[in-house]
Amino acid sequence: MTCFYRTYGISLVSNRPLPGAFAESSPSEPSNVVLSLGDQPDWIVGSIGQPVCLEFPAPEDLEPDSTFTLTSFRARDFFELSYSEGARFVIDRAATRIWGTWSSPLTIEDAATFLLGPVMGFVLRRRGTTALHASAIRIGGHAVVLCGESEAGKSTTVAALALSGFPVLAEDVSAIQQDAANFYIQPGYPRVCLWPDSVKILFGSADALSPLTPTWEKRFLPLDNDRAKFEPRRQPLGAIYTFAPRANEVRAPYIEPLSQRDALLELVQNTYMNWLLDRSQRAAELDLLTKIVSSVPVRRIVPHADPARLSTLRDLIASDAAALLSSESSAAEAVLPSPDRNAAAQPA
Repeated sequence: MTCFYRTYGISLVSNRPLPGAFAESSPSEPSNVVLSLGDQPDWIVGSIGQPVCLEFPAPEDLEPDSTFTLTSFRARDFFELSYSEGARFVIDRAATRIWGTWSSPLTIEDAATFLLGPVMGFVLRRRGTTALHASAIRIGGHAVVLCGESEAGKSTTVAALALSGFPVLAEDVSAIQQDAANFYIQPGYPRVCLWPDSVKILFGSADALSPLTPTWEKRFLPLDNDRAKFEPRRQPLGAIYTFAPRANEVRAPYIEPLSQRDALLELVQNTYMNWLLDRSQRAAELDLLTKIVSSVPVRRIVPHADPARLSTLRDLIASDAAALLSSESSAAEAVLPSPDRNAAAQPA
């Protein structure tokens, strides 16, 4: 069986169905990555030889109960991401081939969870794409990004916005594409992953959503146009919000502006798998983020510690983003006259 998917702007061809991924019935372009699930050719073991270096990821890029080891082989011709739970992924130097295997009690749903998150985050890094540790929704024809560390509240807030009708672009990993002077967020996959506590806040019961995998307590909100929608097309980056720690202040939740300097520091700290970068890659990423904060508004969210105020936070983000995007559009129209207006102004 051959299956086609698209995630983070990358076309995948897989030998097996990939649970949770966005399927393409007829790919519009050749596949960027060939994925082999449940299969690892014998030649891999003999060809990669002994490891030449061992690298350990920063803990903020991991789920709380998960650890993995990144091993590079044969002068970085191959990389292996090996998870403590029993999943293993081998990736070639150019990040064009992925072989994934897993051992009992893990299932293909578990493998897909690792693959669509940190494994694809690693692939993006190898392919030179910067991604934010962030979720993203579409508001007014733009991507609005919610950025922050694990358990900051990104997914829960995005789920609340999705249930209010805003399509979701990405969950936890937001891949940035630069096209000339413009920036876009690529769509991820049509699910929002949630811990049971978050499901209970949103639906009144921790069991209201299906489990993400048979072996894990985490659950997911499907973006299947039933209760919530997925945005499958890239969207221009319109605004970024970074999550501050939850507060018990009376005025929380609230949103405050950030200077370009503070905004840059926030984004640098919240790029996905930034521990992988060498000096030249860090310089290139810093240049990219500097351009973003000079052209895209970045603001800080201070959520309230009381989960009962989630709906207030949801409405605050929606209204603030709509106002920001409206003012940005008005400013652009003032600087760039409409061709229709020019045509109408011409003498008959």
